[in-house]
Amino acid sequence: MCGRFTLTKLDPDLVAKTFALDSVPALSPRYNIAPTQPVAAVIHDVESAQNQLAVFRWGLIPHWSKDATIGSRLINARGETVAEKPSFRAALRYRRCLIIADGFYEWQTLPDGSKQPMYITLRDRGLFGMAGLWERWTDPNTGEIVPTCTIITTTPNDFMAPIHNRMPVILPSELYAAWLDPTQTVTANVLPLLQPYPAGQMTGYPVSRRVNRPTNDDPSLIERAG
Repeated sequence: MCGRFTLTKLDPDLVAKTFALDSVPALSPRYNIAPTQPVAAVIHDVESAQNQLAVFRWGLIPHWSKDATIGSRLINARGETVAEKPSFRAALRYRRCLIIADGFYEWQTLPDGSKQPMYITLRDRGLFGMAGLWERWTDPNTGEIVPTCTIITTTPNDFMAPIHNRMPVILPSELYAAWLDPTQTVTANVLPLLQPYPAGQMTGYPVSRRVNRPTNDDPSLIERAG
């Protein structure tokens, strides 16, 4: 599962260069992004044939859903079954995205049964794109169009395995274009991209349990505990 993450490195030039964007609007640093909150993502726009920055509500609401409550249960999609699930099948074919992050949290179960939050990043502490899917849902009561997304997860690599039994799919930068390619609608061709990130390129450390509360959102959350 991926239930919290961060986006703290918001130099517009860096974001634009990393994700092949022409422009990047001002964004606020986030240290504890939680489900139902806005997240920054990259999509490839068919009309302009360019990557664009989008803002989605985290928790995918299928277009056929009668209400928004399903979104809280669809913050993640398992890579092993994503092509089979009715909630995700169409989005996997037509609406793939990259969720922008520079770290994520996972909770490691300790011998005494308590859970220690761990902050996980790449070794270079750089930006990365997590494989995601997105949808547009229309609220039947108000007519409001709500863009939503989910993060795809996979089995853990050797680094993550002692921490948790799932991890987000972090795509290597050389695969960004292939994942976002809107002309690729054959799911069998994109599923092989959903692999665990190389363990040797990841690092992590324990952080304060203050991260357990979604309303806490400040730089102290990513400081090493103890």
